[in-house]
Amino acid sequence: MKRLAIALACTVGAFAAQANTFFDNAHVRSAEPQYENVTVPREECRTDWVTPLPRVYNEGPHYGGVALGALAGGVVGNQVGRGSGGREAATALGALVGAIAGDRIASNNNSRYAQVQEAPHQVNRCQVVNDVQARLTGYSVAYDYRGQTYTTLMRENPGPYLQVRVSVDPVGPALR
Repeated sequence: MKRLAIALACTVGAFAAQANTFFDNAHVRSAEPQYENVTVPREECRTDWVTPLPRVYNEGPHYGGVALGALAGGVVGNQVGRGSGGREAATALGALVGAIAGDRIASNNNSRYAQVQEAPHQVNRCQVVNDVQARLTGYSVAYDYRGQTYTTLMRENPGPYLQVRVSVDPVGPALR
């Protein structure tokens, strides 16, 4: 029985509270759109034609210059050396120095370097670019109701009139 009385009292109280709430129309003074800046990344690509730099490479040792230099150096070393051991050492050292000198002289006089030029080709280059876009987030609405001006944020533009919920509550303590 107690539970039924409590449930009945709550139901009556809820209806009594709703009885003091009603809807009315207010005049809209202004509705200004509100925007926020949003950064949207996108990939921007372009195709460029690239011509590589020519590659230069040495075709190897100059065997003619090496042979002639070794022979001349060996002959000179054989003439300079004294004794059988000294002559052999001087001949070997002369041949080595002569071979190096002959290769360098032949390289300067008869260049054996080759140059290779590659054909131009396409290269794709991409980078991320941030675009800033303004997006509508809602409307700042100013409206008049019974001589007072109020503001609120709304998702959509309400037009010339705005429906408002009016709730009336007593200021002083209520009797029970």
